[in-house]
Amino acid sequence: AERTVVGYFDSLAQAGAAVSAVATAGFVPSALELVDRHCLEAVDKWKNMGLSTDTDVLLLGRTDAPGQAGEAEAREMADLFSGAGASWSAYSTDETEAEALFSARRLAYPALERLGPVLTEDVCVPRALVPEMLAGIEEAARHHQILIANVAHAGDGNLHPLLLTPAGDDAARIRAQRAFDEIVDKAIALGGTVSGEHGVGLVKKRGLYAELDDTVIGMHHAVKNALDPAGIFNPGKVFGPPVTAPAAPYPAPAGAAL
Repeated sequence: AERTVVGYFDSLAQAGAAVSAVATAGFVPSALELVDRHCLEAVDKWKNMGLSTDTDVLLLGRTDAPGQAGEAEAREMADLFSGAGASWSAYSTDETEAEALFSARRLAYPALERLGPVLTEDVCVPRALVPEMLAGIEEAARHHQILIANVAHAGDGNLHPLLLTPAGDDAARIRAQRAFDEIVDKAIALGGTVSGEHGVGLVKKRGLYAELDDTVIGMHHAVKNALDPAGIFNPGKVFGPPVTAPAAPYPAPAGAAL
């Protein structure tokens, strides 16, 4: 049976340190999910689960190793959570309890979308550098005065900062875009990638060209031309570098406070 390891943390830094410790110990959990206070509060407002009264950051680990090996791995992961600063950590084989906690992770996106427009980021960094990436996300939120909630498939370094802005607030929307670009730049600087699973699209086009060299870009062009020689896929979207690619931090727009 799968064993679930739960950790309550007072900060993203502590939860990130636990993720790094799990990676350093050589564990490859079947799941290692992070949910921060902003997400927990949004879920509580919607579903009244009461999670945000207990913790600022929830870290959920799972191991599917069989028998005594799974037992030992779960115990060691719980100890690593505690060593990284968890205010409480434990492991359980209670599937009902585990499912309730993992449901909070799944509900985070729709719960946040109920509060206003959400710009969803998706970057991936080496697991040992998750704490530094989380710190960079927090700094971007402070610098640009934007609310950024965090969920993550932390076990593979795949982070999903969710940037929230009030509906109709253009200045906040501009600040959110700058914070978004800053997060992409931070991921690349840490040897990560601009997308762990969601893809690039148009929003992270600048980041794609910052991450990949000309040879790889040329390969992308070759694949596109081979599959779509008439240029009928995604009409009107040019696969080329952005017209402008200023380096972050970007200059402040007129009338927008940073």
